[in-house]
Amino acid sequence: MDFDTNNLSFSKKVIKPWGEETIYTPKESAYTFKQIKINNGCRLSLQSHTDKSETFILISGKAELIIGLDINDLKTINLNIGQNYNIPVGAIHRLVGIKDAIILEASTPEIGTTIRYQDDYHRSNETEEIRNQENRGWSTNK
Repeated sequence: MDFDTNNLSFSKKVIKPWGEETIYTPKESAYTFKQIKINNGCRLSLQSHTDKSETFILISGKAELIIGLDINDLKTINLNIGQNYNIPVGAIHRLVGIKDAIILEASTPEIGTTIRYQDDYHRSNETEEIRNQENRGWSTNK
């Protein structure tokens, strides 16, 4: 079997209403690795995943993680640079950018549905169909 060294590098930037993410793994990978930049004062959806677990590591800046298993019992954690935070499938969570937040995320493949309980940008749940659209269905014209 030949090994194609021309396809070793991959990245895709996705503009989000709260900042941007750069995905470093092809869609067909057995895992997903990305870098998340959150604009100051912005936050991701309050969300859970039907089929995805994640690990976050803050590499610079300041950010918070809101997390819990019950939407009425969520805790806020100030992220520490270099410490990992594991998010199991089904956990309700949200990242909040405080100042110049850059976070690395490693996860199982991006499959299933992202359920959005709250979203500052009025986005609906993210399904596989939406995930395949340009910028995952988000347009700066909205």
